[in-house]
Amino acid sequence: ERKRVYDPEVQALIKRASGASEVLVFDHTIRVGDEALQKAMNVRPTVHGVHNDYTERSAPRRLREIVGDAEAERRLRKRWAIIQVWRPIRGTVLAEPLGICDGRSIPQQGFILVERRYKDRTGEVYHIAHHPAHQWYYFPRMERDEALVFKVFDSDAGQPSRFTAHSAFDDPGTPAGAPPRESIEPRTFAFFD
Repeated sequence: ERKRVYDPEVQALIKRASGASEVLVFDHTIRVGDEALQKAMNVRPTVHGVHNDYTERSAPRRLREIVGDAEAERRLRKRWAIIQVWRPIRGTVLAEPLGICDGRSIPQQGFILVERRYKDRTGEVYHIAHHPAHQWYYFPRMERDEALVFKVFDSDAGQPSRFTAHSAFDDPGTPAGAPPRESIEPRTFAFFD
């Protein structure tokens, strides 16, 4: 169902939002705010730390891992990006919403390289140190039919925004007894002509 219905919807959304000519969905990260549900569903917890999911080195490396060296070499000759779509899976998000920092407000400082070690590979992310220029936003009470589209890497260094710092956070307005957040975050390669 996800492959047949949701992935094409994500591809169409990213094409409309970014102007990409082609979009390849390569990953889906499901996050749940409740520890018991995480174990039962075999999914990941929400992330409470300001980060960007790819670095200057890890983004091209991930492209090679997914499409292979020959195809990556062809793709690396033109502009490409990694764009993600974040949305609720079940019900309204009342707890642990996603905060997004406008990438245009992130100066070229405060990027802290962090390795992520997996069984079969090592990835890299940027943790982002606080800066007074950062402009943060969030969308309270997001519903299943709403989505955040954000770019976490752009190969074109001339773009006004190349990275998007983001993090779950404890919203002081969360009502007592709110259900845990359940969200999905497809990750895509967006290719431009």
